[in-house]
Amino acid sequence: MSTQTKTIRRTTVPQIAARKGGEPIVSLTSYHAHTAAIVDKYADFILVGDSLGMVMHGMESTVGVPLDLMIMHGKAVVRGTQQALIVVDMPFGTYEESPNIAFRNAAKIMKETGCGAVKLEGGKRMAETIRFLTERGIPVMAHIGLTPQSSHVMGGFKTQGRDEDSWQLHEEDAKVVTEAGAFAIVLEGMVEPLAAKITKQVAVPTIGIGASAQCDGQILVLEDMLGLNPWTPKFVKEYGKLGAMIEQAVSDYADEVKTRAFPGEDQVYR
Repeated sequence: MSTQTKTIRRTTVPQIAARKGGEPIVSLTSYHAHTAAIVDKYADFILVGDSLGMVMHGMESTVGVPLDLMIMHGKAVVRGTQQALIVVDMPFGTYEESPNIAFRNAAKIMKETGCGAVKLEGGKRMAETIRFLTERGIPVMAHIGLTPQSSHVMGGFKTQGRDEDSWQLHEEDAKVVTEAGAFAIVLEGMVEPLAAKITKQVAVPTIGIGASAQCDGQILVLEDMLGLNPWTPKFVKEYGKLGAMIEQAVSDYADEVKTRAFPGEDQVYR
């Protein structure tokens, strides 16, 4: 008797784009194969974010993350997943100089990781690059509002849109990157009414992180929502307390080693 196995197909860029105004898009970051395999069961897309520099490697910001590091983690996430669209961040310094350089680095990311799209930060100033990439077959997710790679210019991680006079600039950013070909836009660290307004104005899905529940989807850093980081932004809801659980487990292990309770009878060969 032959059995038929269901073919699992990855979510595609057009499928994400088509979710505008529909069922909210679920997304999380992931940086390694084993957590990605868990997230893959529930997320529409997984972002291999340059936040890995801070979360995984103890950097003070995302600015120091090199391209090769993004590619290494991107490969791991692709290997650990079957169905989510995988989006990889383009790190600082790999796309700002010119559209040609951006294409070279984006193509390298996609070829070496097998991901389905890249993400880059910046609104109107990056429109030419977004258009250049998308016209040459590189799907681009845009990122506006609080852009961590520009934190030194912004004077830190500051909420965007508190001054209503600045709203027009953010609205223009969203409009221009949409027209340039971005298939979705991450809205980060943005006051709720501005994020809701932009979501209504653009034809592509908005993905909120510290923005509005009115966005077309949401994303969080996995380690933040699992309670693995000692400090998290206001917009993070901790769905787990794994930091405390890990510390307790390590403490218990250390105690048992010191008292020779581990390894016990069940952990040795006779």
